[in-house]
Amino acid sequence: MKYLIIQALDGMSMLFYLLILARCLISWLPVDRSNKIIDLLYTLTEPVLAPIRGLFDRSPLGGYGMRIDFSPVIAIILVNIVCNILKTIVVYV
Repeated sequence: MKYLIIQALDGMSMLFYLLILARCLISWLPVDRSNKIIDLLYTLTEPVLAPIRGLFDRSPLGGYGMRIDFSPVIAIILVNIVCNILKTIVVYV
């Protein structure tokens, strides 16, 4: 049973990682946001990325009006940390 829970946690974290990666790649392309798949991608990732982005909104990074969005990197790190904590809890409980 523990093995199944750990596999599910790994699968969910990998899925979220892929969603964030897809969103980053799509943000570099001239894609129409009214596309249903793109809208679903933004709907699934924005609840995690928006609060992280809000923390760094006050301090612009980059120069010449260019901003670097580190929220996907931070979100991936946080998802990995939370996943590892949950897996540790599952193993020892």
